[in-house]
Amino acid sequence: MKQQSGFTLIELIAVIVILGILAATALPRFVDMSDAAEVAALDGVAGSLGSAMAMNYAAAVARSAGITTVGTTAHVPITNCNQVGTILVGGLPAGYTVASGAIATLGSTATCVVTQTSSTRTANFQGIGAP
Repeated sequence: MKQQSGFTLIELIAVIVILGILAATALPRFVDMSDAAEVAALDGVAGSLGSAMAMNYAAAVARSAGITTVGTTAHVPITNCNQVGTILVGGLPAGYTVASGAIATLGSTATCVVTQTSSTRTANFQGIGAP
């Protein structure tokens, strides 16, 4: 007579319960990742805007020092934080707005605020005047 082998019903239920517990603890971690991704995207956009302002300011300083520009190295006049989209390659990404903030003189700075419209989160970047 052959002996049957396999899993008992109790063993299968125990495995299902363990998998359920693992899924219940792991699922909230994956849900929170979307919030972290939105924050990281906002920080990335703010960093890009700050870098664009700094590079535009450097071009303005070079121009005021008498260095002639060639091609696309000329600066774009910026007197307000919300004009930063004009100097960012590709423009301001969709889903973001920049609040108004005056930065009228060459080298004057302002704390500019970018807002992620889908979540109303904000991040700051350094605006540098380059009229």
